[in-house]
Amino acid sequence: MRRRYFIQGIAGTALAWPLAARAQQPGRLPTIGILGAAPSTWKPWTEAFVARLDELGWVDGRTVAILYRWAEGRPERNAEIAAELVRLNVDAILTAGSVVSTIKHATSTIPIIFAVADDPVGGGLVASLARPGGNVTGLSIESNDVGAKRLELLGNVVTGLGRLAILFDADYPSAVRGASDIKAAAQVLGVDGAPLGIRRAEQIDEAFESAHNGHADALYVVVDNLISANRTRIISLALETRLPTIFNTRDYVQAGGLMSYGPSFPDLFRRAADMVDKILRGTKLGDIPVEQPTKFELSINLKTAKALGLTIPESFLSLADQVIE
Repeated sequence: MRRRYFIQGIAGTALAWPLAARAQQPGRLPTIGILGAAPSTWKPWTEAFVARLDELGWVDGRTVAILYRWAEGRPERNAEIAAELVRLNVDAILTAGSVVSTIKHATSTIPIIFAVADDPVGGGLVASLARPGGNVTGLSIESNDVGAKRLELLGNVVTGLGRLAILFDADYPSAVRGASDIKAAAQVLGVDGAPLGIRRAEQIDEAFESAHNGHADALYVVVDNLISANRTRIISLALETRLPTIFNTRDYVQAGGLMSYGPSFPDLFRRAADMVDKILRGTKLGDIPVEQPTKFELSINLKTAKALGLTIPESFLSLADQVIE
C-alpha cells in the first residue's frame, strides 16, 4: 500500500514539473522556430530574445532547441520555410511583420508569436488585442498617432519639408495601410506625401530614383521584413541621394539612418521571449493578449546629419534618448 502511494506521489510530482525541467530528460527538446528577414539585421533582436530565454531557464541546446531560418530578402521563401517548420513540428514560431500571415496559412495549431507587427487587428492577424483567438499573439507597435509624431519630429530637423517620399512593401497589407495613413497625416501638416511601393529588392533603386525625380525633401520608411533585409542598401542610397530618413526603431539609426522614433526592438523581442516561455510551460495562447510598447525613444545620428548638410538644433538634441556622434 505504501509503495503504491509512493509511486503515485512521484508521478504527481513529475506532472507538476515545468517543461524546462522535463526538457532535460532524454528525448526531444522543446523547439522554437525563428523565421526572420536576415541574420545580420535580426542579430541584436535574436540576441535579446535568447538572453531573456536564458534568464527564464531555456538554454539553447540544453533545455530548448532554437532553429533559425532566414528569407534573406526573398519574400517568396517565407512559405517554403514556414512549411518546413510545420513539418518539423516545432512548439512555437517567432517572427515579425508580414511573415505572420504566411505562417498562419501553413498552420492553425502551432503557436505563432510576432515580436513586431504594425496593425495586427486591421491586418487580420488577431481578432482583438485583448483576446487574439486562433494561434497568434505578440506585440503591436504602430498607431496613427505615432506616425504623425514621427512627421512632427522630422519637420523639426528638415526645414521647409514640403514633399515626403514614403517607402513601403506593397505586398504587405499593414504597410500599405501605414503608408496611406502617413500620407494623410502629412497632408494635415501641409506636406505632399508620395508613396513608393516595392515588392522586390530590385525595385529599391527605382524607388529612390522616383524620390529624386520627384524632388522629395525626406524619406519616411515603413519597416517590414523586406525593408529590414535591405536596410544597408536603403540607408546607403538615402545618403547618396542626400535624403534625410526617419525609421521606427534606433537599429536603423545605428546603421546610418538619420533619425527614428519608436519602441526598442530588442526590448520587444525580450518581451516576446516571455510569451514563448508561457506557451512552453502550458499557457494557452488564447490567454496571452497582444501587448503594446509603453516607452518610445527618439534617436538621432549626428554623423549622418553632417553628411546631409543638416544642422540639428541643440534644443532638439536635448529631447533625444540616443545621439550617435
